[in-house]
Amino acid sequence: MERAVKHIESKVKDKQLIETRRMEIVNAAVELFVKKGFHKTTVREIARKFGMSVGTLYEYIRTKEDILFLVCDYIHSSVGTRVRPSLGTTGNAREKLVNAIRSYYMIIDEMQDYIIFLYQETKSLPPAARKYIFESEREMTAIFEEIISGGVKDGTFKVGKNDVKLIANEIMVSGQMWAFRRWMLQKNYSLAKYVEAKCRLTLKELTS
Repeated sequence: MERAVKHIESKVKDKQLIETRRMEIVNAAVELFVKKGFHKTTVREIARKFGMSVGTLYEYIRTKEDILFLVCDYIHSSVGTRVRPSLGTTGNAREKLVNAIRSYYMIIDEMQDYIIFLYQETKSLPPAARKYIFESEREMTAIFEEIISGGVKDGTFKVGKNDVKLIANEIMVSGQMWAFRRWMLQKNYSLAKYVEAKCRLTLKELTS
């Protein structure tokens, strides 16, 4: 959320207050967006749920698209906050990768509706904001790339360097699939079993 503050103009000058109020706006908006969709939700409804006037809300954002941007940024930031610490954990590359995958899939499970919403509505953002969100996605993928690359360097993993990015993207998509294909996957797998299966298959791909 801190990075997003810099991308959206505000009439308020207190940066800490902006951060606090925008987080409150996100909390009010995200439930409505998930329930009704972005286009069917009005700024007035968000303001009412937040407990402020429309005029006051517009002191912190310029458009409804700004709120969507804040919601998307919050989702990516939440995922990154949970997964990024895996880079600094002790253990070999295999253990780091398993920990990172587990953390990523767990937060995907907790935020399933938000993840689906994110990919349905990113197209509604203006180009500059959409570019920012895509860059956040690349930063997340880079976490897995860094762990895998470290494993290649120390001999834990046996894939070529050109395959590192592809496998990192496969991990990202497999996590999102837990939300997108939940109508099928969650009838046959618990989250723990899904994580176990994806880790096993990924490690096999990296070491065979």
